[in-house]
Amino acid sequence: MSSETDRDEQSGVATIRKEKLQPPRKYKVIMHNDDYTTMEFVILVLQKYFNKSSPEAHAIMLEVHTRGFGVCGIFTYEVAESKVAKVTKYSRENGHPLKCSTDPCDS
Repeated sequence: MSSETDRDEQSGVATIRKEKLQPPRKYKVIMHNDDYTTMEFVILVLQKYFNKSSPEAHAIMLEVHTRGFGVCGIFTYEVAESKVAKVTKYSRENGHPLKCSTDPCDS
């Protein structure tokens, strides 16, 4: 090591490296249609786990019913996975095969 390098390292000048932080990737929680889960139960789940108003829950339920799927909300990965797990558990406990999944949002 040269003495010049030693002096630069020990000069006491602090430098701050600024790194650009990327916002966390977002994921859609998608509810899938099935032939057994009642429309009323879907509305209940949307209100209970996704804080949807009655009109919002009705609109999403109709989308699930007519298109085969509907987006319940957009969240970070951990929140989306947690909501899927909670909805699945609640649905099974109440005798419904309701399926939810996550899908990354387009960047």
